Amino acid sequence: MPSADVVIVGAGPAGTSAAIHAVKSGISAIVIDKAHFPRDKCCGDGLTALALRELELLGFEPPADEQWQIINGIQIRSPSGKEIRLQLPHGRGDYAAVVPRSVLDSQLVKLASSAGAQIFQGTVFKGITNKNGYTEVLIEGKESIKTRSLIAADGMWSPVRKSLGAAKQSYLGDWHAFRQYFTATGHRSRDLWVWFEPDLLPGYAWSFPLADGKVNVGFGVMRKENLKGRDLQEIWANLLDRPHIRKVLGSTAPEGPYKAWPIPARLTSMLLHTGPALFVGDAAAAADPMTGEGIGQALETGRLAATAIAEGGTLKEIAKQYERSVRRSMHSDHRLAKVLNVALSHEKITNTSLRIINSSNWSRRHFARWMFEDYPRAAILTPRRWNRGSFPVTGSWSN
Repeated sequence: MPSADVVIVGAGPAGTSAAIHAVKSGISAIVIDKAHFPRDKCCGDGLTALALRELELLGFEPPADEQWQIINGIQIRSPSGKEIRLQLPHGRGDYAAVVPRSVLDSQLVKLASSAGAQIFQGTVFKGITNKNGYTEVLIEGKESIKTRSLIAADGMWSPVRKSLGAAKQSYLGDWHAFRQYFTATGHRSRDLWVWFEPDLLPGYAWSFPLADGKVNVGFGVMRKENLKGRDLQEIWANLLDRPHIRKVLGSTAPEGPYKAWPIPARLTSMLLHTGPALFVGDAAAAADPMTGEGIGQALETGRLAATAIAEGGTLKEIAKQYERSVRRSMHSDHRLAKVLNVALSHEKITNTSLRIINSSNWSRRHFARWMFEDYPRAAILTPRRWNRGSFPVTGSWSN
């Protein structure tokens, strides 16, 4: 029977982050995933400064290929139609990038393997049993794996959470998102665009530039009781025909069908552990409640879980340490994001806020840094984080 100090279910960003930090801390790790990589993953494909910093902590170096698009500025359109350009700082590192998840996740799997983690692809989790102080992870059609600790990085409908009886059966996520790849001819499609459409607030539509003239176009909206699947399809059907979006994209040719997915974003109220398992990434509902972005949060929760396990102790002590570190690092920002979501659901408040942001170069630059999580969102409200590390003067990678 194979064994490891920690078994990680899921080889996305949360799982591979946990694996790399685990082996760097001197503990063995096995990662299992039902998929074979590379594989597509529904996502906006954007990386914030938070995600880039977490990738840097992994020792990840962006490959010198055209799949990685470094972003230096953002075009925003307010609900009233005002266009604003936000410029990220020049010459101080990279603050944002766009890369297909099929590329990013595959590269992270390779990095985890080269770091010393064992990666079992095409391996389906079936359940766990507890035996004499250790956990046996059951695998479909294969030998079980013996471990002491378990990290569930297996998505919103976590099979691990379900097997432990900790799943919220009625929970369908906090955001709906649609995404489709296109080849776009408009020269302005090389910019990263965010459209605050009146009918989507506090959600938004986006166009993120990819290689070879391609773009990731989509929208995200908050889940509401009266918003049905048919309503979402109608929004998607007319989104590309809106004149201001058509002006940016030019003519488009689809690169495959659209895909829809739910985004879980309620970290502050989610159960983060039970039994031998720590939940990370979407399994912990860790996505940003204001933007729906989740890659940076996945990488961070993976790191915090691996660190808690590496520090040792009983399973109860490990769980408490993980919960404390998540609360300290992430809860304030998530609570602030929820408050801002309520405000941004009002068109007048959104227009006024963007008008204030556009009032000076200083406000535009620092809002861009705040938006892309270059420093903790709620740092101003949490004095314990008023230190140099909370306000880095460089981005994640030097230019």
